[in-house]
Amino acid sequence: MPNPDISAGIKQWKSCGEAWVRLLDHVWATGRPAEDDRGPIIEAPAVLFEIDDVRWDDPVVEAYGDQRLIPLYASKFTTHAVVPPFKYSYGARLRCWQGVDQLAWVTELLRARPYSKSGWLSLTTPGEPLDAVPCLSGLAFRVRDGHLAVTAAFRSQNAYTSYLNYLPLHDVQRGVAESLGLPCGPLRIFVDVPHIYLADIEAVAAVLREVTGLRKAS
Repeated sequence: MPNPDISAGIKQWKSCGEAWVRLLDHVWATGRPAEDDRGPIIEAPAVLFEIDDVRWDDPVVEAYGDQRLIPLYASKFTTHAVVPPFKYSYGARLRCWQGVDQLAWVTELLRARPYSKSGWLSLTTPGEPLDAVPCLSGLAFRVRDGHLAVTAAFRSQNAYTSYLNYLPLHDVQRGVAESLGLPCGPLRIFVDVPHIYLADIEAVAAVLREVTGLRKAS
């Protein structure tokens, strides 16, 4: 019987590093000029993919990622306080959002109903400040084939720094999986508006050239 995810056209990428480079190439190859509060960008069509294995010691991330930023982005997922320069905390929205520990709630749900498709956590709220709407809009947790799979829905994502979100996201997935006594399944990512900033274009070209040879600097 065919895998329904593959037949639905979901891209399958083996590692965090591969996902990062493939997303960069997707934006580079298909993007068009657009505007953003932080300056001009290249904006690409929406993309949906799964990462089979996310590791902090990913060789591509270790070689070409910005190691100085990894602890900063991780703190956005682990602390309840808003850490500058960010304008919101995923840690607070996951663990104490409007008085609810959403990770405890979804763990209780899946422990009681492991077949459930209702394990959806919202990270937004009506009337958000206009300059502080989180990029990560929601997370879905589901148990399939004895593994905990997670879908992360991003309304927008800077492809150049995307790996900095996938690494701590996997820690969130692993924490819930361990509470349920399950191994982790794939991390599925949906990005509605993937983009790169023109200010980063030379750095993006260097990563693509050095890692894969997919693109050359113009």
